[in-house]
Amino acid sequence: MGFLDSKKIVVTGVASDLSIAFGIASAMKREGAELILTYQNDKLKPRVEKLGAKIGVSEFLPLDVANEEEVAKTFEEVKKTWGGLDGLVHAIAFAPREAIEGRFLDGCNKDSFTTALQISAYSFPLLMRYAAPLMQGRKAAALAMTYLGAVQAVPNYNTMGVAKAALEASVRYLAADLGQDGIRVNAVSAGPIRTLAASGIKDFRKMLKGFEKTAPLRRCVTIEEVGNTAAFLCSDLASGITGEITYVDAGFNIFSSVGVEEDEK
Repeated sequence: MGFLDSKKIVVTGVASDLSIAFGIASAMKREGAELILTYQNDKLKPRVEKLGAKIGVSEFLPLDVANEEEVAKTFEEVKKTWGGLDGLVHAIAFAPREAIEGRFLDGCNKDSFTTALQISAYSFPLLMRYAAPLMQGRKAAALAMTYLGAVQAVPNYNTMGVAKAALEASVRYLAADLGQDGIRVNAVSAGPIRTLAASGIKDFRKMLKGFEKTAPLRRCVTIEEVGNTAAFLCSDLASGITGEITYVDAGFNIFSSVGVEEDEK
């Protein structure tokens, strides 16, 4: 028996067995949830199916958040398969490389800004527009993945930080709007983890070393730790929690950027 027994949850963003989304899916499956994993396109489908097989998931659906027609079809399929939905995990983010390195203004053009906001932020309320009708009367929960760069200026995060700020605001507004329907909406802000997505951030290894030196626990967190927190937040154990940004970062967020700089000198 697990604390997610009989819960039906869609998990997006599984890219590798090192990804945070995979850690979340693994924890949820361990706790008894039925899962559907999504994949962006046919090229990525075999990879996601292989990862799903590792944890006993056999249901997969296409989901390109840049295509609203496909989003609508995906949730129609969820309805046909399950009839309803108890949880949704949004673990999707993208910004062009020039938008996440160097000086902020150099990479912040209209196209890169729009792309980052559309894929990384707008996609969450877009998914909820189609997911929420399936969540009615089920004590359902939605969860998004964010990062400290939403509230602090992090080197080489740039436009993605702006997108994550919009995502966190969306969490609060979705929670305020959907609470009357019994739907909870939260986010997890994870510390830096060696994932495929993180590899695109310039000087990421240097960031990890600074993080490990500064965080109260003097270490980075794991996808398993993030997964456990995500599973809890989507369970009935967290029935009184909504509109929150929960940090799973070994305590790093309690320090101001000034304090971190002083510690590193």
